[in-house]
Amino acid sequence: MIIEDGKFYFIKDEFFDIFKGYKLMSNKETGTKRPCYFCFRDRRNKEIIWFVPISTKYEKYKKIYDNKKLKVGNRPVYNFVFGNVLGKKAVFLIQNIFPTTEKYIAEKYRNANIDVVIPKAVKDDIITIALRVVRLAEEGVNIPFYNIIEMKEILLKEQN
Repeated sequence: MIIEDGKFYFIKDEFFDIFKGYKLMSNKETGTKRPCYFCFRDRRNKEIIWFVPISTKYEKYKKIYDNKKLKVGNRPVYNFVFGNVLGKKAVFLIQNIFPTTEKYIAEKYRNANIDVVIPKAVKDDIITIALRVVRLAEEGVNIPFYNIIEMKEILLKEQN
């Protein structure tokens, strides 16, 4: 399978079995698969693919973002990127980013058999902010709710 930056994919259940203790957003099978994730390859190690969950709970996360922004003033808030997907407001949950490898990707998310496309500016924003969050985690500043660097190391060991 060719994994494309900026496209949406589903993750296999076995991935979540391996990382049970990390409190990741897990698969929900309720007639339709969800969640799907925005993904892009790591810029340093192409084996790693970063996954960012997407939510349609725009207003909920906008309030959280606004409250964080009030607390930190002029400093950036890296938790979310807001945009549109399929004509609807959506939130990319950078705070819930995690790494995986091709082995754990189930399939690409398509709408009416067509790849979902988001505006280039939103795609670039997500990738830039997400990579900043990864770099911060490497420096010991963890924005995600779990240790993404530890997860990355586990996945890389498994590859070897």
